[in-house]
Amino acid sequence: MTLHFTESEFSERQARVCKKMSALGLDGLLMFKQESMFYLTGYDTGGFSMFQGMYMTADGRMALLTRTADRLQSKMTSVLKDIRIWYDKEGANPAIDLREMMRDYDAEGKKIGVEYHAFGLTAQRGKLVDAALDGFCDVIDGSDVVREVRLVKSPAELVYVRKAGELCDAAWDVANKKSVPGVFLGDVYGEMMNVIMSGDGDPSASRWPMGAGENAMLVRYHTGKETVGPQDQVLHEFAAAYRHYHACAMSVVATGKVTEKQLDMQKACAEALDHVEATLRAGNTVGDLYDAHCEVFDRTGYGHAKLAACGYTLGIAYPPSWMDWPMIWKDNPQVLEPGMVFFMHMILLDDTTGLSVSLGETAIITDGACEPICHAPRELVVN
Repeated sequence: MTLHFTESEFSERQARVCKKMSALGLDGLLMFKQESMFYLTGYDTGGFSMFQGMYMTADGRMALLTRTADRLQSKMTSVLKDIRIWYDKEGANPAIDLREMMRDYDAEGKKIGVEYHAFGLTAQRGKLVDAALDGFCDVIDGSDVVREVRLVKSPAELVYVRKAGELCDAAWDVANKKSVPGVFLGDVYGEMMNVIMSGDGDPSASRWPMGAGENAMLVRYHTGKETVGPQDQVLHEFAAAYRHYHACAMSVVATGKVTEKQLDMQKACAEALDHVEATLRAGNTVGDLYDAHCEVFDRTGYGHAKLAACGYTLGIAYPPSWMDWPMIWKDNPQVLEPGMVFFMHMILLDDTTGLSVSLGETAIITDGACEPICHAPRELVVN
């Protein structure tokens, strides 16, 4: 088997999820998130783009329903023993196969949580599942059961998180050095990706936002790369992944003669990031992080250019997004604990001046000060 954690590590994770289920009064959990499957069993695939589901009882028994394409992959990458196959054919309804698998685990008439918030469970597939389980068991939304357990990373997980941070810094070095006038950003993207992949990393779960000129205002990926101009701004928001654990980074590179306004925005972003990281301590809340970000930007006169969120937790992620919950936004009550990992991004998009300045890095919460695992340049990089 290709396992990236010990079987005892998986057993400990499964026990924590079982404890969570029992506390919620659940008899079982039906999972569609690939992150949950990887976390609990090691099962590693992109096959979640098609219908598949894993069922776990409150006493820890598990079974997977997947397709023939993942028959061997599920065996070779996981600790799963009961792997069942549904067959592609016209009129197939794998939700019925899923229900019958659950029947073998005494799910009939029981209270079952379902991971409805899963990229693999489209609305159409969700309707199939609901129809198949109607009258069979009592279903509630169990989307957060495994997610909440995954929030606090084990020491073994943090080894991979730190490795992702190292790869992130290596890619950042490329971005800062290569974003010069006349360069095509597609070439910069390729060289950054090469550093990560040659370091045994993984492609990140999201495409990277990267843009020059006016497109430095875009904080989502867009098609069509720019060539850096002699007087320009280049946004880099990217992530490195190692064994699917992510570390994210964000900054802007300027070319030519920078203005006092750009330097002042960079100074505000650096101050805000430092203030948020000082607040990233066990016992505070996620909402406290957002308040720390607002305090700096409002005080320095950039409240109009800030966003309604300034980061999120990180961990295992599969496409299409590396973002995980909770998000850092106003009044989020989630209490911070040691072992949680957060990406904090200080973003200023000032459409009154056309300037974009951002700064972000990833850090682990400890028993004391947080531990940054990648390192944002506090001074504006100018090429």
